[in-house]
Amino acid sequence: MSDTTRSSEEVRLVPCEPGQLSPDELRTLFLFEKLTDDQLAWISEHGCTMHMTAGGTVIREGDPADLFLVLLSGTIELTRRVGQDEVRTNRTEQRGVYMGATNAYLRDDGVPRNYMMSTRALDDSDFFVLSAEDFGWMMREWFPMAIHLLEGLTIGMRNTQAAVSERQRLTALGALSAGLMHELNNPAAAASRATAALRQRVAGMRHKLAMLAAGKVDPERLVALVELQEDVIERAAKAKPLTAMETADREDELGDWMDERNVTSGWDLAPVFAQGGIDIDCLTLIEERVGTQKLLDQAIHWIGYALETEQLMTDIEDATGRVSSLVSAAKQYSQMDRAAHQWIDVHTGLDSTLVMLTHKIGDGVKIVKDYDRTLPEVPAHPAELNQVWTNLIDNAVQAMNGAGTLTVKTYREDDHVVVSIGDTGPGVPEELKKRVFEPFFTTKPVGEGTGLGLDISFRIVVNGHGGDIKLDSKPGDTKFLVRLPLTEPSSA
Repeated sequence: MSDTTRSSEEVRLVPCEPGQLSPDELRTLFLFEKLTDDQLAWISEHGCTMHMTAGGTVIREGDPADLFLVLLSGTIELTRRVGQDEVRTNRTEQRGVYMGATNAYLRDDGVPRNYMMSTRALDDSDFFVLSAEDFGWMMREWFPMAIHLLEGLTIGMRNTQAAVSERQRLTALGALSAGLMHELNNPAAAASRATAALRQRVAGMRHKLAMLAAGKVDPERLVALVELQEDVIERAAKAKPLTAMETADREDELGDWMDERNVTSGWDLAPVFAQGGIDIDCLTLIEERVGTQKLLDQAIHWIGYALETEQLMTDIEDATGRVSSLVSAAKQYSQMDRAAHQWIDVHTGLDSTLVMLTHKIGDGVKIVKDYDRTLPEVPAHPAELNQVWTNLIDNAVQAMNGAGTLTVKTYREDDHVVVSIGDTGPGVPEELKKRVFEPFFTTKPVGEGTGLGLDISFRIVVNGHGGDIKLDSKPGDTKFLVRLPLTEPSSA
């Protein structure tokens, strides 16, 4: 019987009776095709078959890993639990794929061996089954050298990845915390400075008001002056912003006007009035309302203090608003108060990530947002996607060495939302493009990268969300394209 004939034959199974698969039938499975007749006979004697009806659970994540299974027919789905959610990692109908106690050959290190994921039959399925004990004995006895190599590779990589992943998380957390503290410090310091200056200006206003009162100002005129102050404040609130040249010209005009009328410290007051949108016509109106040259100086200073007070309160409002925005972005980024899985607008996570990385991006990188705001929400784990955006944006900034254009674009492609993160760096060489998603592979200098960022991103997008991530790179135009499905993965 030829291998081709064997592969096309359908094996009729009776649930779990040893010896139901003959050595010839076992040889049709790619896992066993190179074994000797004696080895196949041993497996046939120690194995059994299992039939699972559609919808049945073959193995359950967390249960003791006591079975090694090979798919003979049917379709299965593999899932892992993430928080409170069941996330599909794979779906296959390929005959010969294996699952279950695949690490049973590793030496006993005292750690309980449990299934790392669940397997469910999507339609009637059949399996060839070996106990974990038999599978482990078979591997250690028949392939001792290979097992030594696999043990070293598996345990070594496990330890290395655990240590590097932990260090990477701590490093990323430290960098984000430092950046956030830097961003918070700027508006906090600005608010503190404005508050101190405001205290001085309010004290000055009280002093000038006392001087006006001591000048025996007619009550009606004082009322008119107070009304004038309100008019000036309203005018300042509605004033159009001036260019730097216009501001300088306005300051010169105001300074000359005050100098001609012997207003003390007129050149110090001129920038305040110019910033408040006050012109010569307004100063003339103030002069007319005051009525006497004697009180003009006090009135100008009093209104100047009022303008500065308004400007300082606006500065404090802007600063505290910036702090509030940063805190909101940090909460959005961390997703601390949100469900693990939800329907999200991808732009929210992209914006919060950009805010969190502002300090790291720096002033030399121009950020271009090309968002399609009509895109529908997608089912996702937002905290995990924020980790993807962080890794991709961080890589883009490093590739540009702090100078260039970072382009974040979103658009729809069939039944997927696409997020493109591009940079104007030197690009990735053709021979390295296929390796960028490999664990521990990095193009960064020694000590500057762990090689896990893109691997983690790939697993989050592909395994965790049923999407896809690709690299499109040429000098001056490198893009990572993340495709996310618009619908929940099918459960059947």
